[in-house]
Amino acid sequence: MSTEVELRAEIQALRQELAILKQENLQLQQAIATHDSVQQQTATALQASEAELRALFAAMSDIVIVKDFDGRYLKIAPTQLDNLYKLPEELIGRTEYDVFPPDIADRFVGYVQTVLTTRQPMTVEFCLPIRGQAVWFSTNIAPLSERAVVWVARDITDRKHTEDALLAANQQITHLNQQLQAENLRMSAELDVTRRLQKMILPRDEELAAIAELDIAGFMEPADEVGGDYYDVLSYNDSIKIGIGDVTGHGLESGVVMLMVQTAVRTLLANGETNPSKLLNTVNRLIYDNTRRMRSPKNMTLVLMDYARGILSVAGQHEELIIVRTDGVVEQIDTLDLGFPLGIEADITPFVAQAQVGLEPGDVAVLYTDGITEAMNTHNHQYGLDRLHHVLCQHRHQTASDIRYAVIADLRHYIGTQKVFDDITLLVMKRK
Repeated sequence: MSTEVELRAEIQALRQELAILKQENLQLQQAIATHDSVQQQTATALQASEAELRALFAAMSDIVIVKDFDGRYLKIAPTQLDNLYKLPEELIGRTEYDVFPPDIADRFVGYVQTVLTTRQPMTVEFCLPIRGQAVWFSTNIAPLSERAVVWVARDITDRKHTEDALLAANQQITHLNQQLQAENLRMSAELDVTRRLQKMILPRDEELAAIAELDIAGFMEPADEVGGDYYDVLSYNDSIKIGIGDVTGHGLESGVVMLMVQTAVRTLLANGETNPSKLLNTVNRLIYDNTRRMRSPKNMTLVLMDYARGILSVAGQHEELIIVRTDGVVEQIDTLDLGFPLGIEADITPFVAQAQVGLEPGDVAVLYTDGITEAMNTHNHQYGLDRLHHVLCQHRHQTASDIRYAVIADLRHYIGTQKVFDDITLLVMKRK
């Protein structure tokens, strides 16, 4: 009986022990499953991390190398391998002296040792022959440990080509600027000569003062350094010859044409040519031939007048001749039907006519160019003929010089700060 009880107790203990073992086995299986799951998750995470790292390396535009103090290649990141001087397997474990000529190797090792000695990063630029092409690199070198640096090199060849192109362009611009300066100096000298010639050929105050019958004052101011306006006064035999003209445009070409006209008119008068039709047509032919030789589109208006014994004889086409009588009455002599612009047609003889107007003592005759009447103020309004008439009438009792001054002063006040776009010429004649 005792044996049976003991046996049952032993069986019961075994059953309990077995239950415990089963529980432990279950727990162990669960732990193994958890471990396998963690392993799988870890493996998946590692794969993802590796893929991400590969993508990151693939996207990097820099070469990343780790080198030691002696310039030995320790590690090369798998980035931009096409820009490596040699394949990674040909570089790892080798020094710069195994890879490059001594001069380049000395320079590269010097960079590494300088960074490791100073513990300060540095940036350098250099050029290497890669696959038969000159490739420029900008390289940042920084200490990684006491004996190693990280060497990060970026391809800047395109930037260098751009810089070289800009440098070449700047050099070309500098050369062109030097040429332009030299040309400007030459042109300035030519303009200065022409400007001085213009001033020299204008009638001088003492010449005008010597004319007994008329009180005369003139004014000419070019819009540029050289103008295309012309006026002249000279005594010839028993009459006074007066001329005023306006070459289209202004500047050097216009100034040259003006000089041609002045010389031609004086030469013709000196040779006894006084017939207005012949004189104007001869000058016209000169301008016509020379402007075509110059390949210039220039032409001009020109009025020539004779004054003798109180009579003004007018020929040629220009702006209106203004007559201001002593009583304030203003008359306009239209010259449209008295001539034709010079330099357009080879022969203008059929167009030339003559008109006459009498001057009494105190009467004022005024010739001008459109640089006065068409001058703009700051509101883009023209000075106009009416305003000119008003100023002339207001100052008609004064001397020719004072009348000239009054007109020019009023014109300048009207223009203000506005730019002058055309030559300004005024000729005032008052019968004594």
